[in-house]
Amino acid sequence: MTLRWLSTQLWRHRVMGLLLTLAVTVILMLLATQSLQNTRGHNVRLSGERRQQKGHDHKHPPVRPGSAPRHMASSAEGIKNQLLPTAESVNQAVKKGRSPPPVAFLKTHKTGSSTVQNLLFRLGEREKATFAFPYYTYQFSYPERFRAEFVDELPEGSSQFDLLCSHMRLDLSQLRQVMPPNVVLVTILREPLRTFESVFSYYTSSIPAFSRAKQAAARAENKDRTTLSVFLEDPESFWDPKEPRDGLAKNPMSFDMGLNNEEWNASWPEDLSHLEEAFDLVMIAEHFDESLVLLGALLGLEPQDLAYVWMNARQSSDVTMLDDDARAKLRSWNALDSLLYDFFLQEFWAKAEHFGLDRLKTGVAELSASTEKIRSKCVSRAAVHPSELEDLVRPWQTDTATILGYEVKRNLSLEDQGFCVRLVLPELQYHSHLYFQQYGRDMRAVPAD
Repeated sequence: MTLRWLSTQLWRHRVMGLLLTLAVTVILMLLATQSLQNTRGHNVRLSGERRQQKGHDHKHPPVRPGSAPRHMASSAEGIKNQLLPTAESVNQAVKKGRSPPPVAFLKTHKTGSSTVQNLLFRLGEREKATFAFPYYTYQFSYPERFRAEFVDELPEGSSQFDLLCSHMRLDLSQLRQVMPPNVVLVTILREPLRTFESVFSYYTSSIPAFSRAKQAAARAENKDRTTLSVFLEDPESFWDPKEPRDGLAKNPMSFDMGLNNEEWNASWPEDLSHLEEAFDLVMIAEHFDESLVLLGALLGLEPQDLAYVWMNARQSSDVTMLDDDARAKLRSWNALDSLLYDFFLQEFWAKAEHFGLDRLKTGVAELSASTEKIRSKCVSRAAVHPSELEDLVRPWQTDTATILGYEVKRNLSLEDQGFCVRLVLPELQYHSHLYFQQYGRDMRAVPAD
């Protein structure tokens, strides 16, 4: 018996012990909140059409909730014409002796992931990275599990993909077929109740379970009740586990991570342990700056490389305040996400302690100063209503949430203008620009059925 083997066994026992403790906590939490659940028949489900599950077919890819309209996939050349100067002249970071390692970022829904993606887009463009882009439009055939064939071809002259950060539902074995062996695997999680509230607000009209709740709320006698409160009275009656588009309607972070999001089962501890072993860093939205400092250490980045503005923020009137009753119901409905979050929150602080808490505090202060300096240089107005923004910097909107953006200062040098526009550039526009830059063509739109 070697010391290495003994260390491994002790580590696995520690992980399993933590999982057991968290599982017991979830069970007790469910029992405590059971009385708050509406007792109407939980097996009642509204009948509706079932989406036929298909294998990946370039003629008929699935479309994720809230995906962009077909016409938006052809606007890259117009974006390119406005997004001058090019990457060579917008390098605002300190030149370093080595390039960052390849990165795969699992972009989870409504967790702050668009802010991280923007940072990685800027990093990749600056470093002339080869992006692993979806074959169609902006995401990897979501909500299907990721498959290597969902990725567009390796461009001529490239030997490997360096950066992947578009929406997917994780499949680790398939992801490893695409990215090189030394890939740094990163994702981000957010407090589960706020995550679900944001998912519900953003996708009310595009996730079938939420749409049915919206229709029920419109028929209700009490018009003061929110659609979310109607859904939480009896979520089982709106949610269909056989409908792939309902994947985000229960434990959305677990769904994105490739876990069983329907209910606890015997494979959950092992699956969670595999994720813990696979991910180099699971960022925590509530400790965003600390997460960025740890990310910077992994990738060899300076504080100015990590400067950011918050992307995809809603106007305050679209954010639902959660009372104790709603929080209890949300916690019960998203118990697996609570387990997932609590587990990786503890792992996050274990990594932080290994990094050094004093060192982390110093890094956060440096990042804060750098971010404030860059925001002051670039942004003339924040939280700008989309009606006041130019097309280039206007975020994609849904019919149930207003997404705010930024106005860039005028009279900047060409170099500063190129950097500052990229700092606030929304996901769809930046994605289109980088795809056109890499392949010399617009993204493929999702074919009509």
